[in-house]
Amino acid sequence: MDDVFQALGSATRRRMLHDLAGGPKSVGQLAEPFAMSLAAASKHVKALEKAGMIRREVRGNTHFCHLDPGPLASAHRWLSFYESFWTGRLDELERLLREEKGTIPASQEGDDT
Repeated sequence: MDDVFQALGSATRRRMLHDLAGGPKSVGQLAEPFAMSLAAASKHVKALEKAGMIRREVRGNTHFCHLDPGPLASAHRWLSFYESFWTGRLDELERLLREEKGTIPASQEGDDT
């Protein structure tokens, strides 16, 4: 999972994954929005491959990339574990802010009705 989060740490790679969600793309097509060289794009593709998030298919001289969402699902499951923690904290913050602004009376603290 370290490789997945390492790969997701780059805005360029996140955009490449987003673009691949629409279907296979060549390395050149992935590089196009960034005006980067094929060599630079290939480095990003290698990081995504290492993380298992894409697979590459070679047709002649052209390398096509396909999204493999499996590792993203694993990362989502890992993050989801912490979602309830943060949701609870944010709900408590909202309650405190409303109480401070006077939008809910202090007597209704913790009342979910």
